[in-house]
Amino acid sequence: MFVKICGITCEEDGLLAVAMDADAVGFIFAPSPRQIAPVVARDIVRRLPSDIITVGVFRDEAPERVVDIVHSAGLRAAQLSGHESAEATRFVAERVPLVIKAVTAGSPQMTRAADYGTEVLMVDGARPGSGEAWDLELLDGLPPGQKVLLAGGLRPETVAAAVEQVRPWGVDVASGVERQGGAPGRKDPRKVRMFVANARAAAPAWEPEADDTPYDWTEDT
Repeated sequence: MFVKICGITCEEDGLLAVAMDADAVGFIFAPSPRQIAPVVARDIVRRLPSDIITVGVFRDEAPERVVDIVHSAGLRAAQLSGHESAEATRFVAERVPLVIKAVTAGSPQMTRAADYGTEVLMVDGARPGSGEAWDLELLDGLPPGQKVLLAGGLRPETVAAAVEQVRPWGVDVASGVERQGGAPGRKDPRKVRMFVANARAAAPAWEPEADDTPYDWTEDT
């Protein structure tokens, strides 16, 4: 079970996610309460272990700029969370080791996942980043065999049920593991630990034994 902790805004929370055994951390460069500058993300990335997947989150950014920021910040992946065309997504995918294309649950884009040329499809609710839960039955139109990164409204107390129902390749969380009453982006250690543990505990009964990661992120790129 692949687990991504998104909306990282400081080194402390990046290291926290690593310590709690997350596979990936996300840095939001699109307009958001959790937005940070690429130069800040670069400084955080330099202090993280090399085996963590570092993901830049973009929304309707020029493909060339996405590629430039990913490489200049030392990131390993890009997440495209806007209305990027199949052509724009493929452009990035040819130049970045891992690209995650985000789509809205139940949308026509979800059923045409193969057009984007990416291995992993993030499926989120209608308001990404809001922390709002959505009807998981909207996933019924997914192409068979699609690697799904499930996002939107997941919390430590709900992620296990979602994993059991959907059987996704991975899960993504931002606001669901943040400190109550704290600044957007600041993570709660207890919530992060519970989220990762609960997601992983729900998967073993059906998860294949073979490694099913999208690529070997431990290799230098």
